[in-house]
Amino acid sequence: MKLKNSLLNQYLLIILLAIMIMPISFPLISMVFYVPFSSTEELNHLNSTDMESMWHKEAKSLEGASDQQIKEKLEKLKVKYPEANMFWVDESGNARDRLPKELTLQQNWSPEYTIDFMKKNRGDEADPFTVVALIGKGRDEGFMVLQLPRSELRSNGERMQDKYSYLMTLLVFIILGTFLFVSWIFFYRIRKRLLRLRTAMAEPADHGIPEPIAIGKKDEIGQLEMSFNKMIQQLEHSRKREQEEEILRRQLIANLSHDLRTPLTTIRGHAFSLKKEPLSEKGLESLQLIDTKVNYLGQLIENLLSYTLLTAGKYPFNPVKTDMVRLVRTSFAGWYPVFENAGFHIELDLPDQTFYWEIDSQWMERILDNFYQNVHRHAREGQYISVKINPDLQQITIADRGPGMNGESTGKGAGIGLTIVSLMLKEMKLDWETRTGTNGTAIIIKKR
Repeated sequence: MKLKNSLLNQYLLIILLAIMIMPISFPLISMVFYVPFSSTEELNHLNSTDMESMWHKEAKSLEGASDQQIKEKLEKLKVKYPEANMFWVDESGNARDRLPKELTLQQNWSPEYTIDFMKKNRGDEADPFTVVALIGKGRDEGFMVLQLPRSELRSNGERMQDKYSYLMTLLVFIILGTFLFVSWIFFYRIRKRLLRLRTAMAEPADHGIPEPIAIGKKDEIGQLEMSFNKMIQQLEHSRKREQEEEILRRQLIANLSHDLRTPLTTIRGHAFSLKKEPLSEKGLESLQLIDTKVNYLGQLIENLLSYTLLTAGKYPFNPVKTDMVRLVRTSFAGWYPVFENAGFHIELDLPDQTFYWEIDSQWMERILDNFYQNVHRHAREGQYISVKINPDLQQITIADRGPGMNGESTGKGAGIGLTIVSLMLKEMKLDWETRTGTNGTAIIIKKR
């Protein structure tokens, strides 16, 4: 198998690409967001140290300046730093030239208030960022104050990170989602192909064998599909061979049955003629044994022929609505003298209430005859037969007190008669249950 046709190799390739892409994705995302702003970073970034130095420098440059000059200087600085708040306090402690004008300030600044103001706005965590610078070189010209929001001191990259951090997280999840989606597609296609194969196995065609399926790829599942198609071919070949053998077997049984009937008829005829001749007692016993065995052999041949016709679906079957109590009573009436002469204790329970089954009456009579014959032949030592009908449960029970179906019997055969019974009951949608032991056997015929 080529490497590209292996499902394992394909999925390992997906894992490898994911391992390679994940470490690269974070630098790429950072570049997407921060590179466009790198050219303006130095121009737009306000550094707290530079701002403090600038403010002290401007304050010193105003040494000896008039009030108007101080005002003009603050207005120029306000234009350059529009986000900043600016004002100055003269030597008398009065707040002057507030920028912007709506800035709320205490008008009179005492030394105590000035110290408290500087104390509250001191430190790296204080917001806004505040710088207080003495005007000129002395202490008698007042001081000027600059207040700038801390956010204005952050770099563009930091501000962009705050603004678009959710987009970075989203991109990371998109990359992970893409990997999961590709994995899902990979396994979904595998599952779809396996379900198609399972459906082909679970839904055979009319002839009982699944149809071959089309082979899509030459991977592991494709090899499984090829093996499945080969198995189908072998099953079809075996089925054809089995059908041919079945036809030959039926023809052989039919021919043997026909060929054996003629000599059996001849033997039966000569045995009947010998009965009219004067024979010794031993000769009469031998003649009776011959006649019994010929009848038994004739019955076996009839069973073989019936079995062949049943399995071929050519045995006449004419189901009609039948009174079951009446049928059982009529069927057992022919066997009553046989069991009576054999010394059987006969127990009949055939109620007046009846029920009806859609069956072939000739088939049912043959089934009952087979059970009666088995009792007469194999359970004679029990000297008992019981035939009961339960109309409420719609059941027919035939019981004896023989050695059981697992016991020894001189007339025990291959069981083809019971096989014919099973086939006939199945065709008539009936079922039968056998309860056997050393104390006897009970056979129950009921609806399936």
